[in-house]
Amino acid sequence: MRPVIPYVTAALLFGLGVYGVLRRRNAVLVLMAVELMLNAVNLILITADTTARAVLPHSGQVFALFVIVLAAAEIGVGLAIVLQLYRMRASVAVDEIPLAERHAGEPVPASTSGPATASAPEGPR
Repeated sequence: MRPVIPYVTAALLFGLGVYGVLRRRNAVLVLMAVELMLNAVNLILITADTTARAVLPHSGQVFALFVIVLAAAEIGVGLAIVLQLYRMRASVAVDEIPLAERHAGEPVPASTSGPATASAPEGPR
């Protein structure tokens, strides 16, 4: 087997995962896209292990096993966060997650459904 084919397949899978992370609004779909990227990395590690077996035997397989363990832990923590988010907000849309904590004296924004339109602070003239 030529090693170019798995590398191109892994690059396509990784690109599809990056697209999913950047374009999706649902947190569960974002987690699925991250898993797709991790599987692309596993494909690269296994392919590199089979092509360079004489240098370091079975090192790619060991690293792929670590990536699988990392992916399982990431899914466990990520789904716990998504479930808690759904309980608090009744939605898992990533756009609706507040990234900064509001303090007691700050005004509440007029609309939380649309994009924020903050103007840049004016400097000295």
